[in-house]
Amino acid sequence: MIDETMEWPLRLSADQARINAELEELFAHRDTPADRLEAAMRYSVLGNGKRLRAVLVYTAGRALGADDESLDPAAVAIELIHAYSLVHDDLPAMDDDDMRRGQPTVHKAFDEATAILAGDALQTLAFEWLADAGHGRLAAMIRVLAQAAGRDGMVAGQALDLGVVGGRIDADALAQIHRYKTGALIRAAVLLGGLTAVPMSDPRLQHLERYASAIGLAFQIHDDILDVTGDTATLGKASGADAARDKPSYPALMGLEAARAKAGELLDEALAVIAPLGEAGEPLAGLARYMIERDY
Repeated sequence: MIDETMEWPLRLSADQARINAELEELFAHRDTPADRLEAAMRYSVLGNGKRLRAVLVYTAGRALGADDESLDPAAVAIELIHAYSLVHDDLPAMDDDDMRRGQPTVHKAFDEATAILAGDALQTLAFEWLADAGHGRLAAMIRVLAQAAGRDGMVAGQALDLGVVGGRIDADALAQIHRYKTGALIRAAVLLGGLTAVPMSDPRLQHLERYASAIGLAFQIHDDILDVTGDTATLGKASGADAARDKPSYPALMGLEAARAKAGELLDEALAVIAPLGEAGEPLAGLARYMIERDY
């Protein structure tokens, strides 16, 4: 269990180190039937990710009393789903990106077919890993993750996102896309952490869910801002990609300062809804602030 007196930056580093070690174990001592597929999966998972979704699992779970070891399976599963989504989103038929996390995207480092198969395998591995946890609330946790990843969550968001390229939408429609494409998996991370500790009927999960909805949108707005203000070396992917593809974004719709103000409003909302958790919610508050202050 992480030291509750630890300062926030140290907490973040400790959680990142923990999930990185757990992800490494996925590929250790394996007699694999398909070496190139395994290499592509490893390449996509073990890059320089922020691991924010896994950190959300740990932070939310601890806030309700779960220990780190019990949170590991959900943290691994959420990172695998996220990695699969990035591999597929980067494909030429989707966002057609050449760089991710400071290195060539999987279809560039390997090939398109291998990238598709690697994404498929990572998605199924997420549920295999979560099922192996043998948790008493496993059915609820699998449902949360499946809904967040599928036709009512992340995949729906990607479909909506592709459908508006070159078009014009308002801020409400853009928020709806982001709630599916990015927000659904962030919500799932928070709920998976909470469900590791308590049943779905626990009223504190409602606070966590509202917190997740607010920071999920704030996170994406900040991503939109970084796409305008950041540089490729720091971001680990091409900056200015939204404008180059004529994709709607908050800075394009509202301007940079209004977008920053909107992210700040959502941060305040997130902090307010977890205030009833008291000291147990303070790490969640630190994580929320980090998510709209980061530079990559």
